[in-house]
Amino acid sequence: MRIGILQTGHAPDEVQGDLGDYADMFQRLLDGRGDTFTTFNVVDGQFPEDPGIADGWLITGSKHGAYEDHAWIPPLEQLIRDIRDSGKPLIGVCFGHQIIAQALGGKVEKFDKGWVIGRQTYDFGDEVLALNAWHQDQVIELPEGAQVIASNDFCANAALIIGENILTIQPHPEFNAAMIDALITHRGKGNVPDDLIAQAEAALTTPTSNTAFADRMLAFFNKGAK
Repeated sequence: MRIGILQTGHAPDEVQGDLGDYADMFQRLLDGRGDTFTTFNVVDGQFPEDPGIADGWLITGSKHGAYEDHAWIPPLEQLIRDIRDSGKPLIGVCFGHQIIAQALGGKVEKFDKGWVIGRQTYDFGDEVLALNAWHQDQVIELPEGAQVIASNDFCANAALIIGENILTIQPHPEFNAAMIDALITHRGKGNVPDDLIAQAEAALTTPTSNTAFADRMLAFFNKGAK
């Protein structure tokens, strides 16, 4: 299967030598099943010609807000609508979750209760998964046709199914403990409250359900691929 990764931000320079960029983290998460990956740095203005060049699409996280004024955001929103209309499976993570919701009529805001960082648990109905999060923004109004499939007390719209071919999730199944530790060091201190940083640091050695959610992502891609 050909998976196109729409990279909407870059990992901190300090971690790229060891952990790679965001697209590399997704490839490690999903690799080993014969899929191929092509990255388009949409944050730098690099876009695919049309949705048909991949069997499925994935939108990464970003330090940017979906509501911010950047030249690459309107064409990304149009590409999201084109992928939806094509029937190709589309998965969005964190910023990807938010920009998809916004592009399809939902609303994203900086959450009035602040940051979420580190290991969190999410109720998917049939199971509870632990995943790493790093965000201040949240989807506060759903797009038409969206179904909430996961939530917790701090994030009501933590994962969505939109229509038949879109899956989105607020936390980061591609982030391991090393990435959270790096974000605390390079983007957290001075920005995120100290008590939240302490909680995230205390949970770094506690296992997460990254592999379980990767299986859900791959099943979604394979079910929807045309």
